[in-house]
Amino acid sequence: MNIFADESVDRQIVERLRREQHNVDYVPEMASGISDDEVLNWSNRKGTFLITADKDFGNLVFRNKQSMCGILLIRLSGMPATEKAERVAETVQRYGDEMLDRFSVLTKDALRIRKISL
Repeated sequence: MNIFADESVDRQIVERLRREQHNVDYVPEMASGISDDEVLNWSNRKGTFLITADKDFGNLVFRNKQSMCGILLIRLSGMPATEKAERVAETVQRYGDEMLDRFSVLTKDALRIRKISL
């Protein structure tokens, strides 16, 4: 899967996804500090699935009606980074195709996948 990881994503998650043979572009390695709009636009131009821990992307998609190729919002606060990496990798492996073109939220207890109608 082609993935664009926002700078709010732990490096351990990016490294784990790369070990699972996903093609992951990571904002801190490319253009640290770019705005959320720029991140979303870049993801859309490249047709990549976006992974973030920043809730502001929900506002961009739901309130501002911006398009997206799929977003996974990680809400795993308090969990060690290596455990987060494991959960995210498992989620992408199991539900990756289902999450494309949808806004998904991963919490400690559940994965919610929501289709967006723009």
